Amino acid sequence: MTFVYEKMAATLCVKFLPKHGWLPLIQSVRHSPKAVTRHERPIPFFKKKVLAVTEYIPPPRGFPPGAYPPVKKQDQDSMILDGLDKLHKQRLERVLENCRMIAVVQNNRCSAHDLTLIKYKLFRHGIIVKFFSNRVLFSVLGDSPYRNLLPLFMGLTALLVSKEPKVKEMLSTLKSSPQFTLLGAYVDDTLLSVQGLVRYSKLPSVTMVQGELVSGLTMLTSCTASMLHRHPAHLSALLQQYIKQQSPDSDAEPAAKSEEAT
Repeated sequence: MTFVYEKMAATLCVKFLPKHGWLPLIQSVRHSPKAVTRHERPIPFFKKKVLAVTEYIPPPRGFPPGAYPPVKKQDQDSMILDGLDKLHKQRLERVLENCRMIAVVQNNRCSAHDLTLIKYKLFRHGIIVKFFSNRVLFSVLGDSPYRNLLPLFMGLTALLVSKEPKVKEMLSTLKSSPQFTLLGAYVDDTLLSVQGLVRYSKLPSVTMVQGELVSGLTMLTSCTASMLHRHPAHLSALLQQYIKQQSPDSDAEPAAKSEEAT
């Protein structure tokens, strides 16, 4: 019996006791302490951008009243306009002084090629296309006789200027160019709408009117000269007839003769 127990004990020892070079089935692992979470975690780049954009920036503290002298209106305009705008302002003032016709057109997003063609067509008639920013236009035209043109400058606009009023040529060129829409014009210090410009273009030219006036005056002088060359008795008879026609009794005599005839 003791032999049996010894054999069972040897068998159990062989099964449960580890052999040389073997690892045990259950090993005791020593756990390291928990990771430290007190250091800052890396922030994503997008979150950094959002934080930088939404960061609160306190407004600067204002100067106490009376610390600096008051700024005049002219100084404010000079502070607003930079150097390039000042140059454009001088050019616009020069254009207003030298040009008799200033038209405002709406630029309907025309391409560079179409703009070059329109400029060439207008330049053949002595009309130049000028572009100025609305800020410069408002600063110059606000205190000038052309301030009535200010409501026309909305969006992309351009100026058609010429030293002589070439209204007829301008209308004929713009009629074939839908890229530019005529809004109004100042011609010889007179504000004209589109209908007024059309009526102005139908008027005869100054040279034609001068020719008609000269021809009428020469005709009258030639008639007077021919009458003076005639006999004085004939001239006196013509003068007496003219006096009778201008007198009020001359109108009553034909009426009386007509009554007698009836």
